[in-house]
Amino acid sequence: MRLFLHPPGPLSQVGRVLWCAAASVSAALLLLAWSPQARADDSEATKAESPYFQVRSSEPGTDRLPLKATTVDVRISGVIADVTVVQQYRNEGQRPIEARYVFPGSTQSAVYAMNVRLGDRLLTARIKEKQAARIEYEAAKKEGRTSALLEQHRPNVFEMNVANILPGDDVRVELHYTELLTPTDARYGFVFPTVVGPRYASPTASPANGALPAVPYQREGEAPKAAFDIKVSLDAPVSIKEVSSPSHDVRIDGAGTPHARIALAAGDRPANNRDFILDYRLAGDRIETGLMLFRGADENYFLGLVEPPKAVPAREVNPREYIFVVDISGSMHGYPLETSKVLLQNLIGSLRPSDTFNVMLFSGSNRMLSPTPVPATRANIDQAMETIRAMGGSGSTEIVPALKRVAELPKPKDVSRSVIVVTDGYVSVEAEVFQHIRQHLSKQNVFAFGIGSSVNRHLIEGIARAGMGEAFIVTKPEQAAAQAERLRKMIDSPVLTNVKVSFEGLDAYDVEPMQLPDVLGGRPVVVFGKWKGDTAHAKVIVDGQTAGGPYRIEMSTAGQEDAKSSALRLLWARQRIAALSDQEALEGGSTQKETITALGLKYGLLTQYTSFIAVDKIVRNSNPAQSATVDQPSPLPEGVSEAAIGAEVPSTPEPGAWIALLLVVGILATSLASRRPK
Repeated sequence: MRLFLHPPGPLSQVGRVLWCAAASVSAALLLLAWSPQARADDSEATKAESPYFQVRSSEPGTDRLPLKATTVDVRISGVIADVTVVQQYRNEGQRPIEARYVFPGSTQSAVYAMNVRLGDRLLTARIKEKQAARIEYEAAKKEGRTSALLEQHRPNVFEMNVANILPGDDVRVELHYTELLTPTDARYGFVFPTVVGPRYASPTASPANGALPAVPYQREGEAPKAAFDIKVSLDAPVSIKEVSSPSHDVRIDGAGTPHARIALAAGDRPANNRDFILDYRLAGDRIETGLMLFRGADENYFLGLVEPPKAVPAREVNPREYIFVVDISGSMHGYPLETSKVLLQNLIGSLRPSDTFNVMLFSGSNRMLSPTPVPATRANIDQAMETIRAMGGSGSTEIVPALKRVAELPKPKDVSRSVIVVTDGYVSVEAEVFQHIRQHLSKQNVFAFGIGSSVNRHLIEGIARAGMGEAFIVTKPEQAAAQAERLRKMIDSPVLTNVKVSFEGLDAYDVEPMQLPDVLGGRPVVVFGKWKGDTAHAKVIVDGQTAGGPYRIEMSTAGQEDAKSSALRLLWARQRIAALSDQEALEGGSTQKETITALGLKYGLLTQYTSFIAVDKIVRNSNPAQSATVDQPSPLPEGVSEAAIGAEVPSTPEPGAWIALLLVVGILATSLASRRPK
């Protein structure tokens, strides 16, 4: 069959080049359209998830940003922090607007109050079921009343909406939360996240199945528009020493006394494009074992903090296998990936020759450096690091397929396997990740390293909690060695196993966690619960097994009641909600919605099913339909490139892109050869 009635004549040299180029481009496009890796790339999926935002309006001033400043006041008493966040909005335009802002919070926080100050009027928010609060907010917005709605999208990601901000209005939104500070290696740490990093979501992700709302970001290197300030007052029963901030330049007053005050030092560097981190140590080299009790109007609450036994050398060590799961996606491009390389050099370099290891690199696809784990010899370590150092960051963040592949790897019965996940956590599939890790917990222990200045702590801490491991955060390359050493000590140290808590002379119930995990070196046992009875002669007892034999510690409840410890009520509820949320993620769907909603309403807490709503009684906007909605852009986290939100970067292509490139080259070479004069 003839395709042409009149066959074309011989092509000129220019024509041959043009024909080859057209054929090559067509082949590349066809293959990339077919490739599932290409369709899952960040440049496609995350533009819908985290687009740049620019207001276009004929109204002067409409595109001026409404969020002017965020101030944070932190008061730490003992091991409990109470935090007040104040966000100030101002409408500098010429018509009413609605401000919408997605912002971060602590993963351990119990958000218990919100107030809105509008001029000289105070609007106190009420906790309501999420859908009911949204309906009330939308109704108030249409009626022209100033209203504010606070919703939780993740335990560490919140969305604030403020409607009917009139021209010239100053609106102050006050958010209150409390959290428990758990010490590690006798050091205490407080973290205030300042920015939500961009989250990768697959092309099919939607709010219904866990996708975050679209979040606008400023351009890379652009200074944050809103002002930021944070102050910390730190009070302890003993002297406070070694106060420092690895993230910010701070001014410290009162170091070496029981009362310290910390504030940001003056500087030109933006302060709200990375987590604020404060570390301190109390006098003495050991974590104080403590018990706190609060007698409430309806129920009583307790908190037990028990230091694990000092690590002793293990006499016998079972064969150990380590699998490093490393994120090389677009959001890791640049500083985060370079930090990961330093971390991996320290982690892999510290393995014993008797250990075996493997490395999985993942983005839109994944691959193992070796078909099977290899001994941790110097030659194998050098070869692995040479491959890792050559990696660049590109593509999407398909973490679930990577973890599934790791779980399918065969493991000898006598080998203890530890999986170490290294990522910035910029994904929106937390529930699926937690569910998968819990289902395969019997095969491995899972540790998580969060890399970057503003990591997704919900994912990092959730991975560690689901895997009965530990979470590590590395914000700077120079911290990598210390964090790697911390993991090595934990794994090498004998753990406290078969941990059980019992109560003598006290009726305890609703104890969290219901099952205590094995305790790693330097990490205390934390137990929440409720109690009934007389505390004068009661005891809380913790039993366990160490490498050296049985372990027991008894804590007397006499004199431990404290009327100032009312936060224990909220912290217990937050702990129970977190446990129910983990269970819901394991079961799938909304199996715990009713129970979580009831807890949120009873304790006045923000949850995934409850929201805070504040509505002014006065109708202030006579024409609300003309209001503009203005999204508040977030600064990109420090060290994160625009590759995280779809910008192109020079990097290592996905495997599908490599195939496409090879096919293009092959077609081009073949075509040129066939056209060469005989």
